[in-house]
Amino acid sequence: MKILKNRNPAVPGFKAVGLSCGIKAGNLKDLALIVSDVPATAAGVFTKNRVVSPGVTWSRRALAKPGGCRAIVVNSGNANTVVGPKGFKDCDAITKKIAEELSIPQKEVLIASTGVIGVPLPSHKILQAAPQLAQKLGRSPKNWTDASEAIMTTDLVSKSDKVSYNYNGHRIIIGGMTKGSGMIHPDMATMLGFLCSNAVIDSKTLKMALIEATDRSFNRITVDGDNSTNDCVVILANGKAKNPAIKPNTPGYREFLKALTTLCKNLASKIVLDGEGATKFVTVRVQGGKTRKQAYLIANSVATSSLVKTALFGEDPNWGRIFCAVGNAGANFDPDKVDILLNKNLLLKNGAPTNLSPKKLVKAMQQHEINITIDLHCGKEWEEVFTCDLSYDYVKINAEYTT
Repeated sequence: MKILKNRNPAVPGFKAVGLSCGIKAGNLKDLALIVSDVPATAAGVFTKNRVVSPGVTWSRRALAKPGGCRAIVVNSGNANTVVGPKGFKDCDAITKKIAEELSIPQKEVLIASTGVIGVPLPSHKILQAAPQLAQKLGRSPKNWTDASEAIMTTDLVSKSDKVSYNYNGHRIIIGGMTKGSGMIHPDMATMLGFLCSNAVIDSKTLKMALIEATDRSFNRITVDGDNSTNDCVVILANGKAKNPAIKPNTPGYREFLKALTTLCKNLASKIVLDGEGATKFVTVRVQGGKTRKQAYLIANSVATSSLVKTALFGEDPNWGRIFCAVGNAGANFDPDKVDILLNKNLLLKNGAPTNLSPKKLVKAMQQHEINITIDLHCGKEWEEVFTCDLSYDYVKINAEYTT
């Protein structure tokens, strides 16, 4: 499998566009549309927050209906959340208008929003921009760049990528774009992800692959421990590759899953790297576990610890915070068997300090990429969680988010 250097996520048989409709100030792009030339199989995963945007509800219902999906319309700058009955009415009006402009059934249009919660969506601006949105649809790299930029909120950079591989003489391509910077936590985040593929695969198998890939990627990142109300990852597959249909529990499925997981991990890493105010990219790996759940609980405890994250930002060699977070995970383990390494520097061996030179550890902590490895020595299971440090800028950005 080859990870394409070109981050443009264009996939055969799909078009995209991004433009400004006036939701954001300063003529910033805030409206995107992705369209398949033909009805595509589709699948999605959504936030587990009990408070959800009407857009989440709308898209969940649309995906549950028989038939394919053709389009995804996305706005940024306004979450369309906690706004009363108007929120769902806006989803209905917007998807209906987009369907009319594209001459497709309304049920084939998915919708997503991201931005400030509790402010009514200026849906009239989206409705007015719908004809222009449909007219400007295209396949060029610029179209996809515009779309990727149009879904951003506090993101500093747009995030997109693409992978491809050969399957029985057919070229399978999967491209995608995401947004996310703060309110990032497993079980989705303040993130949106839109993936496209030219593979022939039914919706049930596609959903199975998306859940597995998400579990190893988007559900393994955390910036600040908060998940949001609008989070979703949606994938469309239009069958343009004309490959033999991908079926569960086959070599073809495993190849597709591997490629999809690679893409999702790449995009998830870009979100962590763009964490609000982040200066470090941190991988917490727990190995030697009895179960994946045990390993995950411990990795997540370390990755979400404010004390660990602030120590990483300050490059403070206070490894006791890491071991404390391991103990706070609510998972059973033997502390006297635990090894902890930071960028291959052994801090703890069998639960006892190695008396590593503080100067050597400080040098390790000055690296941009930090790898924390925790070996429980009680089994063969492992899990990884990707996170970042917690800086002054994170507090400043989120203290002034609406002002």
